[in-house]
Amino acid sequence: MDAYTTNEPIYALATAYAPSAIAIVRLSGDGVIDLLSSVFDRPEKLKRAKTNTLVYGNLIDKQNSIVDEVLVAVFKKGYGYTGEEALEINAHGSLTGLKRIFLLLESIGIRQAKRGEFTFRAFMHGRLDLTQAEAVEELISSKSIRGQEAALERLEGGLKNRLLAIKNKLINILASLEVQLDYAEDEILEDWIMPKAEINEIISNLDEIVKTYSAGTIYREGAKIVLAGAANAGKSSLFNLLTKENRAIVSPIAGTTRDYIESFTTIHDIPVRLFDTAGLRDSDDLIESEGIKRSEKLINEADLVLLLLAPGEKEEITWKTKTIVVKTKSDLEKGEGLAISTVNGEGISLLLDSIYQELSSKSSESELGAISIDSERQRDGLVRLVEMLKFILSNENESVDILALFFQSALSILGEITGEVTNEELLDTLFSNFCLGK
Repeated sequence: MDAYTTNEPIYALATAYAPSAIAIVRLSGDGVIDLLSSVFDRPEKLKRAKTNTLVYGNLIDKQNSIVDEVLVAVFKKGYGYTGEEALEINAHGSLTGLKRIFLLLESIGIRQAKRGEFTFRAFMHGRLDLTQAEAVEELISSKSIRGQEAALERLEGGLKNRLLAIKNKLINILASLEVQLDYAEDEILEDWIMPKAEINEIISNLDEIVKTYSAGTIYREGAKIVLAGAANAGKSSLFNLLTKENRAIVSPIAGTTRDYIESFTTIHDIPVRLFDTAGLRDSDDLIESEGIKRSEKLINEADLVLLLLAPGEKEEITWKTKTIVVKTKSDLEKGEGLAISTVNGEGISLLLDSIYQELSSKSSESELGAISIDSERQRDGLVRLVEMLKFILSNENESVDILALFFQSALSILGEITGEVTNEELLDTLFSNFCLGK
């Protein structure tokens, strides 16, 4: 992908490209108001409009034909999402009409935006730091209320402010070191003492944030739950019940499921990737055997396994993954412990509660409203920063000038996380994953 720029006006559809009552086309860039005025039937009204106001009118082509009847939201420089002069065209959601609008915009020198280019410009103009920019995409792709709330917290600057507080503490420590460097060697100063307690407190705060990443993956990607058990233990019936679909074939013949089936559902607002797997048994069938190998691999990668046991079957767990043992077909024979029936619904509510308890304990580090991270890049950067601070503590007897370099390195790592220190390749990679219009 070509590098992003900020010197051209851009446009993108901000709503779905599908027939709808209203569609919104976003425009951004210096001079974009004057450009659109040239194809607007009330040009002076649009040019004189105050920021954050709507202007009604028609878009017109070179033949003075009406392209669409629209409402245009006006954002003067410094007030819109990108920080640039910007407009949002509220048009009719006709696909043919939208194509005409796109051609009209391109004819006056406004090009189509790349993925994430609006957020890139917001970042470049200081409207967002890099943690907030990443939160935009995390908000759009969130799969649960809790995940959405965490992304909103980051977008509002919760993580940014916490990292800023840590930055200020490191700057103050570095400043106290540089005072020592500013004096000549023959001037008498008290020896500089490493502020161990303060640095350990910073490390503790960073560790708390890092821990939220593993918890956040459940709300970002969905908890991976695998239904395991012998052939004909009732896995497919439970899969269909939990997903409210008829995806898995249910049959009294053992070995019906030869490969795993995946579907998405939610359990008490926790997003779940549910896998129905091949029955665990010895088989001479090459295809079924391969399915069983894949099932075992999924089990070892899962966040939680539901081991289903039909009446008369014994518990046999050969993996380390957290497991809930579920006795199935309780309508035929009552089982001890957690027993369910997919026929009459017995025990299903209790099973859902048990699943929720296991998953919520796994994500307890990321309580509602707490600062959390949802980015592998941020996690890796914070881990590097913790390692750097621990390295500094272990080298407290180094000279003042060397310690100053160490603290500068720590601040540089923090700057990479927030985007104060970055490179073009990183930005291109990060923003190219965004959707169009953001």
